[in-house]
Amino acid sequence: QVQVVESGGGLVQAGGALRLSCAASGSIFSIDVMGWYRQAPGEQRELVAAITSGGSTNYADSVKGQFTISRDNAKNTVYLQMNSLKPEDTAVYYCNADVILPGALRVINHYWGQGTQVTVSS
Repeated sequence: QVQVVESGGGLVQAGGALRLSCAASGSIFSIDVMGWYRQAPGEQRELVAAITSGGSTNYADSVKGQFTISRDNAKNTVYLQMNSLKPEDTAVYYCNADVILPGALRVINHYWGQGTQVTVSS
């Protein structure tokens, strides 16, 4: 069984910063891509940023230069540093991990965290 747990959300004023963390645990052989998504009320879930095990990153255009994704492979943990936050960044932020399980090395399993709320006040 694999668990993905996010932390670090909260309420912050516009212009402030938050750092989200997401740790995957359980029976894991390796993790390919780890990513952050967000979903605002009434909106679809969207990709914010993703990072491969080799460190290659991908960002949504809306957060380029504002957010930074990083990863600690030894801890199966991904981080999202969010700076200069704006009210439009308010959303539930979800972590996704593409996990390879022992004994099934050709299969990638997608696991989601429960989400963490980020609220940016104006």
